[in-house]
Amino acid sequence: MQLEDLISAARGEIRVSLLLKDANIVDVFSGEIFRGNVAVYGDRIVGIGDYQADRTVDLDGKFLAPGFTDGHVHVESAMVTVPEYARAVVPNGTTAVVIDPHEIANVFGDEGIRYMIDSSKSVPLDVHVMVPSCVPATPLETSGARLDADDVTAFLHYPEVLGLAEMMNFPGVLLRVPDVLEKIKAASGRVIDGHAPGLTGKDLAAYVSAGIRSDHECTTLDEAREKIRSGMTVMVREGTAAKNLATLLPLVNAGNVHRFMFCTDDRHPADLLAEGHINFLIRKAVRLGLDPVLAVRMATLNPASYFGLRNAGAVAPGYKADIAVFDGFDSMNVSLVLKDGKIAAENGVMVSPAKSRAVAAPASSVRIKSMTKGSLEIKSGGKTRIRVIQLIPNQIVTRQAILDADIRNGMAVSDTVSDVLKIAVVERHKATGNIGLGFVRGFGMKKGALASSVAHDSHNIIAVGTGDADMFAAIQKIVDMGGGLAAVSDGAVVEALPLPVAGLMSQERLETVRDRIDALKKAARSLGCVLDDPFMHLSFLALPVIPELKLTDKGLVDVGKFDMVPLFV
Repeated sequence: MQLEDLISAARGEIRVSLLLKDANIVDVFSGEIFRGNVAVYGDRIVGIGDYQADRTVDLDGKFLAPGFTDGHVHVESAMVTVPEYARAVVPNGTTAVVIDPHEIANVFGDEGIRYMIDSSKSVPLDVHVMVPSCVPATPLETSGARLDADDVTAFLHYPEVLGLAEMMNFPGVLLRVPDVLEKIKAASGRVIDGHAPGLTGKDLAAYVSAGIRSDHECTTLDEAREKIRSGMTVMVREGTAAKNLATLLPLVNAGNVHRFMFCTDDRHPADLLAEGHINFLIRKAVRLGLDPVLAVRMATLNPASYFGLRNAGAVAPGYKADIAVFDGFDSMNVSLVLKDGKIAAENGVMVSPAKSRAVAAPASSVRIKSMTKGSLEIKSGGKTRIRVIQLIPNQIVTRQAILDADIRNGMAVSDTVSDVLKIAVVERHKATGNIGLGFVRGFGMKKGALASSVAHDSHNIIAVGTGDADMFAAIQKIVDMGGGLAAVSDGAVVEALPLPVAGLMSQERLETVRDRIDALKKAARSLGCVLDDPFMHLSFLALPVIPELKLTDKGLVDVGKFDMVPLFV
């Protein structure tokens, strides 16, 4: 497309490609909604008004907004590949995502990142990449790969890469760990995202002073307020496990809205299919009282401005013709999506289904040292008080409880009466034989075991259960599948979902993965589990950068102390 032609089209001297007629245009610049026509030439919006067009689509008063952007997401958490993920989110009005591929990077390193970039090139979705900053997330676990400052520097030359992804190792920043600082220095002049739950005061000031400018981990108004006052942009997260929108929304107003954007972080297939994507966050925000235009701005112009995406995030001349058309803010039912000026989806269906360019997935990485059910035994050594991970519903943060252990024949075992169940993390990348053992409360299971190779961020095999035999059987099923999810009862596999791509993703359709997960949830309920999504909760129990007590393949981690702690007190 020639610049001269673009100018001619904008002046009405030549016909435009497409005229979207009679729309209620959501203007994120002026803060108003007004009736008008939107003219598109090639991949650009060229004007608002009356134009002669090769094709005219009468929207009959439907709302028209810029295509939506997810400011921070791990595609791997949807358990499908990028093309299949695009098939789910584009019909919901999402035209851009900013991904942090640190899940697959923790398994395969730079090979995993390149796989995600290559898989994104054939989809009608802008997939912007932030280079993972913490692979591994901490030295308190064993990951499948390691990325250093030189690796970060190399990826920053990729055109798809915007900057450095969430700096989860905030203690490493505060303590000036050389490798951590080298990565920050490598990304100087680029966007650097943060991840600092509960950080406050002078420690927060030091973290922001390092050049880190966003956070998606705020769980209270006071925390978000302090981070806004410190110059950060707060990503309001509404995922599957962590839901912070309702809590944080009262802080948003016309004066500070430019410091907020939406993100999903981790969102499972069932939620994507039943609720939608960023359109669901907009709908919920409006229902909770936020001005509709401000809600749209948090999903469009704000992320574009923060990430430096020029000519994106607005319906205005010269901006990308990435557009979402929807019935109204009550439903946010998206009926038409334009990507680069072309119709990408209509009435909830991708017009041209996303197809992978035959990008080969890396080979499986599930290797464990030979083990038996005896490997899961916990000898009490005469001690009876234990540290227990206490779940918090709908949050990925946990608490630490000190409780009496159930001791039988000198072994600490699961106590279903008190809902204190054994949990294990088995290293699955290098066959080291590392097995972290502990206890968790909040699953409510009365029998059986659950296991998964999705365990943020190093993605070792994690299992919870009422007895060692079922836990061992569930772990063995994960190994046999080359990764996935499993539910076991009385030594038999009740349900399972293979995830052969890095032990994280399926190559099946999203609906198929959703159905298998639903079956796994049903199986978990049959074991007595009280959680709506036990596998999502389970996946975060090995993440030693989210307070308060977590378990890795090396043992229990007190996140506040950023150090290992013994199970027995």
